[in-house]
Amino acid sequence: MNPSLLGALLGLTAASGVVVAVRAAPPMRPVRLVDRIAPYLGDTPPPSKLLARPTVTAAPFTVARRVFGPLLGELVGVLERVVGGTASVRRRLGGLGNSATVEEFRVEQVVWASGGMAGGALLVALTGVPRGRVDAVLVGAAAIGGVVAGVLGRDWRLTRQLDRREQAMLTEFPVLADLLALSVVAGEAPAEALARVCRLTRGELARDLDGALARTRAGTPMTTALNDVAERTTLEPFARFVQGLVVAIERGTPLADVLRAQAVDVREIGKRALLEAGGRKEISMMVPVVFLILPVTVLFALYPGLLTLTSLAR
Repeated sequence: MNPSLLGALLGLTAASGVVVAVRAAPPMRPVRLVDRIAPYLGDTPPPSKLLARPTVTAAPFTVARRVFGPLLGELVGVLERVVGGTASVRRRLGGLGNSATVEEFRVEQVVWASGGMAGGALLVALTGVPRGRVDAVLVGAAAIGGVVAGVLGRDWRLTRQLDRREQAMLTEFPVLADLLALSVVAGEAPAEALARVCRLTRGELARDLDGALARTRAGTPMTTALNDVAERTTLEPFARFVQGLVVAIERGTPLADVLRAQAVDVREIGKRALLEAGGRKEISMMVPVVFLILPVTVLFALYPGLLTLTSLAR
């Protein structure tokens, strides 16, 4: 190719890149209609993405899904047929207030299983390297064990997350119910009372109720939004509380009395949970007493006598 023509093409390419970069810069970028009317439609400015909490679909799962999309799809299908339990997974994800789907959770299980398989096989292979012999059977067994451990470990982690959230909700529930009862007694409507309580409190219950209020502001009836929250949660006292709130709103029954009764019921549930935990701890405390302290005490009591009998026998 002619050097002058090649130089012209390179110059044209560089000039085009500079023009595109300058046009895409904020001073020269054309303002879209959406950007013009967005400040007048939103109630509050959107938060910074740098401050947003990572979601379930964050990296590395989104990256893995984009890179290994077809393969992950087939593995998710196989895992779904082998493991099952879609209804249980969907119920626990709903109880967490998570927008993730069952398919996304299965993708996480596949990623965890892949990591467990690689980690188990690599660990067994590295332990065999100093001996100069790597057993392929052991490596395969460790890989299979890693796959099972990864799948079950992700499921166990989901269960633990749900348990921690339920414990936090039980702790927050009486205070939230009392605040709501006080707001209603002061003369506020249910929607305003819920909004006030959500502004004053922070926690899992406030987040769920705030989501229901957001749907109400978007046009959904309050009773429908609250019923959705009651159906999605896995905490029975909170579900009964929300259903009682819905019934009180629909039928016009005294709402403050219902809220106080619900708060008393939750406190009784907390007392029963403490008594049950105390009973379990009492049984677990007997294990070191019976298997450690008592044998040592008996040994100290019998050893002098055994020593005396031995000396007399000689």
